[in-house]
Amino acid sequence: MANLVGKSLGKYRIVARLGRGGMAEVYKAFQPGLNRYVSIKVLHSHMVEEENFVARFEREALAIGKLRHPNIVQAFDFDREDDISFMAMEFIDGPTLKDELQARQEAGKPYSLKEIARVFIPLCSAIDYAHARQMIHRDLKPANVMINQQGQIVLTDFGITRIIGGTQYTQTGALSGTPAYMSPEQGQGQHGDERSDIYSLGVMLYEMVTGAVPFDADTPFVVILKHISEPVPPPSKLVPDLPQSIEQIVLKAMSKEPADRYQRAGELAVALREATGLASGEEYLPLPVIALRPQIKEIDPTIEHFPVKEKPPTGPLPPGPDHPCPRYRRRPPCFNRRPSRNVR
Repeated sequence: MANLVGKSLGKYRIVARLGRGGMAEVYKAFQPGLNRYVSIKVLHSHMVEEENFVARFEREALAIGKLRHPNIVQAFDFDREDDISFMAMEFIDGPTLKDELQARQEAGKPYSLKEIARVFIPLCSAIDYAHARQMIHRDLKPANVMINQQGQIVLTDFGITRIIGGTQYTQTGALSGTPAYMSPEQGQGQHGDERSDIYSLGVMLYEMVTGAVPFDADTPFVVILKHISEPVPPPSKLVPDLPQSIEQIVLKAMSKEPADRYQRAGELAVALREATGLASGEEYLPLPVIALRPQIKEIDPTIEHFPVKEKPPTGPLPPGPDHPCPRYRRRPPCFNRRPSRNVR
């Protein structure tokens, strides 16, 4: 797909390219009518030819558009123009949790246990909210969590979400998710349920506590096999002074059998609050951020940079030279009047 920076899609002016995923490219755009920036997710051109991908993309937009939660990215619009299918979403001006974890690791400033709870309690609230509306995320990972300018957690990228009990977004046997955070049942090609998201939350918690994911290997396939068959390495092996209560939470969330995990994200949040002693409401305090905002090359969204699409004329066209009664042949009405009989 050609770079869309400097072009317009509907009412949006594309000013920068933010990234590329397996299904779509993401741009930063300006919406002049509301004087705001948005994120534009554009379906890859080769996928537009596949009806099922376009339908899936539209379902994603409709599904996210129904969600109203302070910790879930908001979808504004879905449209098609010139064979381009795109979705407009809330623009989050801040780093991903992945960026923040990496910056903290490089600076030697890991999150404290209370700060980890302040990340996870709002995140669990967002997951519970989505699950209550019959939606599973299926790709929870730090790269899909952002920290906005107010220091609040925002969950993004519902690209492979599926509706519980509804039409499946992937075929049986197809893998969905990211290997490092994938539940055993997802690794075996099963659809999974809400508890698959709980497992992924457990992997994220493991990483935030220890600074490493539980399973790593040279190939994604081997990572998936480890999630399926190998016991989870105790986090205390990497962090000897880790409280036992925190380790138990991680291991319970990452149980191989879904029935042995927390059954709701809210249960994990309650356990984490109790284990860390986080006071009620403390999770709403702004999170400290040390990661730099991503530097992107963008253009000024002024009208000079963007071609104005001419609107087709409306109403009847004026008669031209080929008209049966061209204007230059018409006689003024006074020429058609008969002379008055009173004129001598």
